[in-house]
Amino acid sequence: MEFKRALNRLKKDVWALVSALYILGVCGIAVFAYQLAPDATRFANQMRLSIHSKPPGFSCHVLTIPRNAPREDSSFFTGSRNTNEEIPIEEIRWSEKEIAFKRYGNATDYFETISFTQFPKGTQRADIEQLYLQEKYFLFGTDKYGRDLLSRLIIGSRISISIGFVAVLISLVVGVFLGALAGFYGGGVDKLILWLINVMWSIPTLLMVIAITLALGRGFWQVFVAVGFTMWVEVARLVRGLVKSTKEEIYVQAGTVLGFSQTRILVHHILPMTLAPLIVISAANFASAILMESGLSFLGIGAQPPMPSWGGMVKDHFRYLLLGKPYLAILPGLAIMSLVLAFMTLGNSLRDALDVRR
Repeated sequence: MEFKRALNRLKKDVWALVSALYILGVCGIAVFAYQLAPDATRFANQMRLSIHSKPPGFSCHVLTIPRNAPREDSSFFTGSRNTNEEIPIEEIRWSEKEIAFKRYGNATDYFETISFTQFPKGTQRADIEQLYLQEKYFLFGTDKYGRDLLSRLIIGSRISISIGFVAVLISLVVGVFLGALAGFYGGGVDKLILWLINVMWSIPTLLMVIAITLALGRGFWQVFVAVGFTMWVEVARLVRGLVKSTKEEIYVQAGTVLGFSQTRILVHHILPMTLAPLIVISAANFASAILMESGLSFLGIGAQPPMPSWGGMVKDHFRYLLLGKPYLAILPGLAIMSLVLAFMTLGNSLRDALDVRR
């Protein structure tokens, strides 16, 4: 009944609905990243240095030169390994057996040539024009390596969503377990766990994450573990307080009189009372995890290149704020800000909706 009332309150909150839809949209983009990204190569790492740092809306013709490396099938989750060379061109000339082209940005009149034999056997001019010569449009422009910025942003959303889910899951498992033990059994168990909580609380979170990350090694999964194991403290404190107050309720004492086991009382009668506050704190922790991962990537100890990360993209391009191309750092920064804002707004709305005093 209470959840139904809370849901009705939530439906009336426009900003909560907008935030929830935005979060679901980003989650959908993260799942189907390689199907939505214009550059579906692994990590959207197709470099074209001659067209680096181009503004949004830039377009040019690109000639694709196939290579003899074995081709891998595109994977839904990892994209396809790039085995071809893409050359941005300004001008192209055709002859009977070869192509002459001028690279994009070449200030001279020098034309490079490539034979038709570089393409699959039997390829004619019409085939090359249709399959290997394309005009590519870069909606958000290109980064300093000539990679499609939109594709990097889309695939980078996977890092932010993944770090949030994994960190929140780890913090819930550890925090609920320790908090429930401390609040339910009390005594020496409570003092030991409370001491551990206070020790963890006294250490700056960012320094703790950096220390764990350096101990485990820099990388994708190491960041997940490091962030998750520093966020359980708030969960444990919350659960401990709720369990201590709930176990004094009459219905819990009645269960003890009836001979219910302690495990049954804790799991079936006390922990369900912590569900609403845990939902609220999970939304806040999700936002904190995204910010923390972005900060670690900015410092260079988060997701490692060429894996795209919004924080890493800001790190790579923050100098461009002073070089007349601020969008290279602003776009990933806006992505971080909007997703964190959506989670914080949803968390605040959930807190108000689940407040039984209202």
